[in-house]
Amino acid sequence: MKTLSPPPLPNAVLSFDFDGTLHDPASEPPVPAGFFETIRRLREDHHAVWGVNTGRSMAHTVEGFVESRFPFLPDFVVAREREIYQPNAFNRWIPHAPWNKRCEKEIHGLFKRLRKLLARIRHEIEEHTGAQWLEMEGEPAGLISRTEEEMEWIVGHISPLVADEPHLSFQRNTIYLRFGHRDFQKGSSLGEVARLHRLPAARCFAMGDSHNDMEMLDPAHAGMTACPANAVMEIRERVISHGGIVTRGVHGEGVIEALEHYFGS
Repeated sequence: MKTLSPPPLPNAVLSFDFDGTLHDPASEPPVPAGFFETIRRLREDHHAVWGVNTGRSMAHTVEGFVESRFPFLPDFVVAREREIYQPNAFNRWIPHAPWNKRCEKEIHGLFKRLRKLLARIRHEIEEHTGAQWLEMEGEPAGLISRTEEEMEWIVGHISPLVADEPHLSFQRNTIYLRFGHRDFQKGSSLGEVARLHRLPAARCFAMGDSHNDMEMLDPAHAGMTACPANAVMEIRERVISHGGIVTRGVHGEGVIEALEHYFGS
């Protein structure tokens, strides 16, 4: 994979969720070739930069690019819903250090201060569900439920506890949940990418399909929003309420449809 030359004066930022939006493992290829043709056109005609905004780790995201046979790399990646990376001339992913270091510092301090609350939440979940609690390097607290129905119970149970803490939040995607800092999520990360390119939210396009895309689809971060037909109902309602579009197509074909809607075919 190669990097494309950046537009001389970027005029739009395009932010795509990966799994369930751009990428469909049941399709061949997982990301349609027409998507990359559309991106090439938008770089030329609209000076657009684009990136993947995902809950995956950076290493897992790169695996997705290889699996999907990306012909060229994105201009940026938001990994784990908060960490920003950009490719250099040698196709190596370089962290956006000021943002990532501040994010790590704030999350570490928050989790240290709230260790008793998190221990209480863990106890409640392990006592009443079969969900697996996760703690690892870079992932201080998260869980995997057995079913989406079990996750609905978990979310309903922990939401009042989290709501009492002004900086604690969680991001949910199907049976996966990650605790984090309210100031560092897909939406604020997109806002930082836009700031780097000196572009307002009105020049940002965002598209996602699941609960952890909520902040990214807020007008505060993206003036152009969309979701594919396979999006969960809460995302469909969020997009419609802010004047965005729900595409007829699913996954990558829906992405192409949304880009044509906002930028022309």
